Amino acid sequence: MSNLILASGSPRRKELLQQIQLSFSIEVSNADETFSSDLPPHEVVMELSKRKAVSVAARHPEAFVIGSDTVVVYGNEILGKPSGAEHAKEMLRTLSGKTHSVYTGVAIVNNENEKMFYKKTDVTFWELTEEEIETYAASGEPLDKAGGYGIQGLGALLVKEIHGDYFSVVGLPISQVYRSLKEMGCHP
Repeated sequence: MSNLILASGSPRRKELLQQIQLSFSIEVSNADETFSSDLPPHEVVMELSKRKAVSVAARHPEAFVIGSDTVVVYGNEILGKPSGAEHAKEMLRTLSGKTHSVYTGVAIVNNENEKMFYKKTDVTFWELTEEEIETYAASGEPLDKAGGYGIQGLGALLVKEIHGDYFSVVGLPISQVYRSLKEMGCHP
């Protein structure tokens, strides 16, 4: 068993950790992912990240466990994963030509300590045509992604600009994760 565990089944988070050549294993968390609608987005992602990491760390006290969660926020509304293609189209229409925020929280837990942080990145979409929305929704890509798009895939064509950490929008602010692991004594 690796000294480092990713408490997520996200293929994007897995790819980001592999990209920086870390040795890790994956154990998907079974933590409750419901949250109070009264919480601000940064608290939501940090709370859910911590729940995920703690639930896996309880079974592996010797390991460093990374939990993470990402939400897309427009106005005061958290946009989760769309329930289907029509819902994805609604989300894309809402975000078209506007700026929204992506919050990604991270919790790194081991038997000695924990470190939690979040990143907020602002993303601006181009004004999208109905044809672009239909084509993107038909690709199937938006169905498993918060806010109904993935910046690392075809969704890149929707994005006019970002202000913040690109990798946080993908799902894991990888450079801060790496530095946090080193600070905690995990030498990946």
